[in-house]
Amino acid sequence: MARIKGGMNAKKKHNRVLKLAKGYRGARSNQYRTAKQAVMRALTSSYAGRKERKRQFRQLWIARINAAARLNGLSYSKFMYGLKLANVDMNRKMLAEIAVNDAKDFKALCDVAKKAIDKEAKKADKAAAKAEEKEA
Repeated sequence: MARIKGGMNAKKKHNRVLKLAKGYRGARSNQYRTAKQAVMRALTSSYAGRKERKRQFRQLWIARINAAARLNGLSYSKFMYGLKLANVDMNRKMLAEIAVNDAKDFKALCDVAKKAIDKEAKKADKAAAKAEEKEA
């Protein structure tokens, strides 16, 4: 049986890595060994970056909602709590979009949150008065 050398497959593997390393600085784009290391690191970083991007967008949305809520006399946490009490199910992406592009509608949402918080506070005051009455 004839001996088969692996030159074709090795060349294909090397070219695949070098193609991914195209545009890298210095030897990282020309030499297989350094290119392989650079590509492995880059692929790991790009995977982590895709996860990081989601976190960064959430941070941005929260910052925008907070700024808009404070203009309407609420903190971010009170605003979100009020929306939860009022059963307004809207994600942060949409809330941030409304905060940036439609201040009037965002003010309406803030009013809804304030009303829900006030209603909850009154309910808590009644419960506290009832508990105080029982003790006496």
